[in-house]
Amino acid sequence: MYQDKTLTCRECGSDFEFSASEQEFYAERGFTNEPGRCPQCRAARKQRNNRGGFGNRGARPPREMHPAVCAGCGAETEVPFKPSGDRPVYCFDCFNKNRSY
Repeated sequence: MYQDKTLTCRECGSDFEFSASEQEFYAERGFTNEPGRCPQCRAARKQRNNRGGFGNRGARPPREMHPAVCAGCGAETEVPFKPSGDRPVYCFDCFNKNRSY
């Protein structure tokens, strides 16, 4: 059904093969566009995008956690925001118990 195709990379301009098995893989995943970059440029782009930071898919810096006392059970806990004191703060368990779906 599928036949190997030769495509041109939009980044480096070199020709690369889009094999029948790759085309079948793309179709199974529901991808409608052919790859625009050769495997080397795709790998280089993925490497650039995975260097971290909030704008990329890579590792994010660890969350800054703040100490708090749970308003439900009185246990000491940590939360990912600085409690202001004007609203109750709950530990994970109490938060899930009081959560309204």
